[in-house]
Amino acid sequence: MCGIVAVVSPFLPADARNDAVAHMIAAEKHRGPDDQGIVSSGPATLGMCRLAIIDPEKARQPMSSIDGRFHLVFNGAIYNFRELRRELAGGWNFVTNGDTEVLLAGLSRHGEKFLPRLRGMFAFAFWDAHERMLLAARDPFGIKPLYFARLEDGLVLASELRALAASRLHAMEIDPASVAEYLAWFSVPAPRTLYRGVTNLAPGHRMRLSDDGRLDVRRWWQLPAPRSSERAASQAEFERQLRLELADTIRAHQVADVPVGAFLSGGLDSTAVVALMRAAGADRLKTFTVTFDDPTTSEAEPARNSARALGTEHHEERVTGERVASEIGNILRAFDAPTGDGINTYFAAAAARNGGVKVALSGLGGDELFGGYPSFRDLPRLHRALGPWRQVPRSLRGAIVRRLQRASSARSRKLADFLAYARDWHELAALQRRVLPEANRLALLSPDARRQAERLGPMHPSLDEFVAELLDADPDQIISAWELRTYMTDVLLRDSDVFSMAHSLELRVPFIDPKFISWLWPQPAAWRIGRPGTKSALADATADVVPAEIRRRRKQGFTLPFARWMRRELRPFLVETFSSASLARCPWLEAPAVSQLWRDFERTADNRNWSRVWAVAVLVAFCQEARAA
Repeated sequence: MCGIVAVVSPFLPADARNDAVAHMIAAEKHRGPDDQGIVSSGPATLGMCRLAIIDPEKARQPMSSIDGRFHLVFNGAIYNFRELRRELAGGWNFVTNGDTEVLLAGLSRHGEKFLPRLRGMFAFAFWDAHERMLLAARDPFGIKPLYFARLEDGLVLASELRALAASRLHAMEIDPASVAEYLAWFSVPAPRTLYRGVTNLAPGHRMRLSDDGRLDVRRWWQLPAPRSSERAASQAEFERQLRLELADTIRAHQVADVPVGAFLSGGLDSTAVVALMRAAGADRLKTFTVTFDDPTTSEAEPARNSARALGTEHHEERVTGERVASEIGNILRAFDAPTGDGINTYFAAAAARNGGVKVALSGLGGDELFGGYPSFRDLPRLHRALGPWRQVPRSLRGAIVRRLQRASSARSRKLADFLAYARDWHELAALQRRVLPEANRLALLSPDARRQAERLGPMHPSLDEFVAELLDADPDQIISAWELRTYMTDVLLRDSDVFSMAHSLELRVPFIDPKFISWLWPQPAAWRIGRPGTKSALADATADVVPAEIRRRRKQGFTLPFARWMRRELRPFLVETFSSASLARCPWLEAPAVSQLWRDFERTADNRNWSRVWAVAVLVAFCQEARAA
């Protein structure tokens, strides 16, 4: 795991590029405290800071071919590197035992055609000195980040936005349209970022910068065909093969030359991961969970029970309102972009790193693939209602929507958006992960930002792309794809990377494995999803290793008691954040409306709106920090 950076410009001298790259590496040092390096070749300078996981002693970066033609900086892990190494050995004299040299050899021989062969999480920059060409790419689901900004006939790229800012080569100006998108989705969906002119290379895409300055960005991976010959012939065969595929991805994700642990929340997904790690021979396995003083939502007890049953060395990280308040400055500085989520990952990662592991596995992705979210239950009901709803006279529909928009319940206001804008499965799925209902979002924006938001509309910016990609998909696949490609990619995976890297921890997600998903995706929904919310396929496939009480346990969302903390320990931070002086430094927001949002939360006992209030507070605090930098 690393932080990677690069500057390509025929107009910047090598000394200026080296200086910019050195500052960028320093900004990403937390991503790789074990080593760092810089290489220049022609108009390109590449740099990295390394967290040494595989072949810690030899596999240093940047890595170059013996003839000096090819140079690589790489962030991530290639789990099938040993298999690929055997295939490449005839034409390459390997001098290391790691995955970086395998990636260098494969790209040197096959170029971008090598990408579909990679099983892992990755973002890399590859320079061909002979062709004077830069190739950069990102893994299928965007587990590893990559951002870039254009320069004159060149570009600057990095693993984190803060590193781009540290280069001083591109003005980091906040984009009002991106502020509006954040209020809708808890994130700014790729390829946009919070900053003008800065691009988030989308998951499953590659970028090629040619010698003449032309930039070509295109998709290299997409979800498999909805139905394929790999479908199991029967449910019994599906269950048997699912267990084999799960065991295979768990084994692959344990490849490392350093200690590997796991997050263990007490839910089915993380418990299945830990159980399969133990079944694969992981001895003296360390597991980590976040606990807090709220018995209605804390998963401390089921996590302890799972750890006891599975024989792990279990560690608990207790998080209190006082602790969050005391560390809020560090937490905000760990953000690479504003987010309303992820603080639990920040503390879990701290516990794992302090507990002596450099790598931890997570159960992220189980809900998206096996139907664990309410969306798998709620959206079919809404879809059935769309037909009768469209038969209601337009004037009456408008009156109902306006009444719902004025309701105090966030659930009612969200229903108003479904009824006002959704016409099919995709539009329902697109609206499912909206944070602020449209009317409320627009009210919080300044006139300029509001005009841009109205021009972009209420739908997710990837709507047309997803519709084309999922042309023959069934409803469950549509819901699953939207969960995978929006909330999971743009929020959960992004936060997992940022907050684990803040503690120099490599976090791996074995459910989000291209080989596993390629097999699972075309399987019949009745087998893969079963009854929505139960994740019965995963429970049945791991019945011999997962404790029965976990398999039978009702799904419980992991939620820190933020509403209570916001009224007590975090209140001073929020009062300052929502002050007139603070909001005056955020010209993209309508200060009176934002103040009212906070006052409404503060004056009532209704805690259901806490996440929206917190998301806006984080945005305000982050933007002020970014403008001051």
